[in-house]
Amino acid sequence: MCFSAEVVANYKKFAIWTGANMSLKAFYELFYRRHQGAKIKVPKAMEASFMNPQTDEERSIQALIGEFNTQEASRLEQELFKQKKRLADAERILATKATKAAAESQRIATDKARWAMSRLEDIRRNELKPRDSRIFPGQYVPVLICEDGQMVVKPMRYQCRPAGKPAAYDVKYPGTYNARRDNLEGFWKGQFGHHHGIMIVNAFFENVARHKAEHRELAPGETQENVVLEFRPQPPQDMLIACLWSHWNAPGEDDLLSFAAITDEPPPEVAAAGHDRCIVQIKPDHVQAWLQPDPKDLASLYRILGDRPQAYYEHRMAA
Repeated sequence: MCFSAEVVANYKKFAIWTGANMSLKAFYELFYRRHQGAKIKVPKAMEASFMNPQTDEERSIQALIGEFNTQEASRLEQELFKQKKRLADAERILATKATKAAAESQRIATDKARWAMSRLEDIRRNELKPRDSRIFPGQYVPVLICEDGQMVVKPMRYQCRPAGKPAAYDVKYPGTYNARRDNLEGFWKGQFGHHHGIMIVNAFFENVARHKAEHRELAPGETQENVVLEFRPQPPQDMLIACLWSHWNAPGEDDLLSFAAITDEPPPEVAAAGHDRCIVQIKPDHVQAWLQPDPKDLASLYRILGDRPQAYYEHRMAA
């Protein structure tokens, strides 16, 4: 399952909707670590949440975001200059003699220059686009959890690294952004019944085989092709997605808050579109019970996962 989602990344909306407190300290620490060189990815929509700061804490976060983007833009400008020079050198050689090396250098330079230009445009524009709210495994997004009896929103990485496991788990188990419902008491036993969260999404995206989405068999000689489908609930709604999370730490390493979305067998319309899994929505009435689980009463947690809001997931080809 290759899953991405369109998240509600505006932390103020998230807080108002849930009645939770925001851990601005956690957001500041995240953006500070990125500013210092940590490889941290966040959707542009989450950055935009701090573009109109109202408090000193928010202004500090905004300053970190601005400084990082200025540094990133400078780095990309240097990369763009480098690739344009490489492209010009390759084209100069090709003008006199066609060589495989020059042609390959031309291709690579063109691709890298296009990518750098695209990233620069994304950094510099102020208006948000729908894709700015889309998240992929490895990115950080706001997640609602319960700490000391209080609901709080913290940024977490969308790929869970269970506490006590080595950092190499990220590579050994690259699919840990999803937690299968039928394995909650197996692989996820350290989180299920102990550390629960909620992510709010408006839509989700799945890679499916084109021939399955078109309800046909592969034609003779046809190579399987993947397409990305966008699923949106009808009626439209903000979906409360059941998640598991973990607080990982190790000597000499930065602490890591990370999470996985729970998935289950798909409803008929998702299966008919060619996919075999689906994220699990929970009802608003179950939020408190889900976020404060009793590890001695797993049956009640399974009932929450089974008692889902009414929704029909319409799909279309993703833009």
